[in-house]
Amino acid sequence: MSADPVSWFLIEAGWSVAGSDGSDLGKVHEVVGDSGKDIFNGLAVSPPGLFKGSRYVPAERVAEIVEGAVTLAMNADEFEQLDEHGAVPPSAEVRVDTTDLAPD
Repeated sequence: MSADPVSWFLIEAGWSVAGSDGSDLGKVHEVVGDSGKDIFNGLAVSPPGLFKGSRYVPAERVAEIVEGAVTLAMNADEFEQLDEHGAVPPSAEVRVDTTDLAPD
């Protein structure tokens, strides 16, 4: 008998995260979203092992949420290909535009 699905609002840091292949992908590090607007963006997942940065998993790759556990719609190999959470995409360029700060 499997557990009943629960809302993303209940996900907590430390919940286990498994892949679609049953692999242990780690633990929930952070839930990313806006609870006030009920917008679930995704999860930061800390893989097992030392010195590995957490990976960002978009909400659309979350297959199931049950009390204490999240299952992703990806296997371990796909998970390893994800970007680290908080990493700036290589195509992003930050520019400081101060033209609107000039006095009139």
